[in-house]
Amino acid sequence: MKKAIFLDRDGVLNEVLSDRVKFVNRPEQLYLLERAAEAVAEFTRAGFEVFVVTNQGGVGLGFLKEKDLDRIHERLHGLIVEKGGEIKEIAYCPHKPKAGCECRKPNPGMILKLAEKYNIDLSKSIMVGDHERDIEAGKKAGCKTVFIGSGSTSADLQAESLYEAVEPIFKLEI
Repeated sequence: MKKAIFLDRDGVLNEVLSDRVKFVNRPEQLYLLERAAEAVAEFTRAGFEVFVVTNQGGVGLGFLKEKDLDRIHERLHGLIVEKGGEIKEIAYCPHKPKAGCECRKPNPGMILKLAEKYNIDLSKSIMVGDHERDIEAGKKAGCKTVFIGSGSTSADLQAESLYEAVEPIFKLEI
């Protein structure tokens, strides 16, 4: 079985609610956070399968079409590959908030589905997010967890950015 890093998208890999962009609804609105692509490259080189698991309620709410979301994710994948990283798959929940689905974080549905599909050992895997709902989803799935940002968290680790989390993640006992 393989080990994996599950990454939330907005606020972990790319800017959101910043001076440049409020929401990412078009590919040209996707701006990677500083050294985020390099962090993914480090995880890839270390032998982790890297996945993105992201709530995209804008689809269910009608703000974003799935074909546009696919184009945004193609851009994300391209920017990561440019720096030597690889995202195995991007999973997203298109449902409206409060839809009651199993895939929307804090539920672990996306993580569990990817783990089954790719033969991932969740006890040797890590969920990284910038909201407690990400941490909760990771814990429910049986992963170690990393919180990106400041403030209180129930995560196993905390860092200011994905890149700053790389070395501490490598030191986690998994």
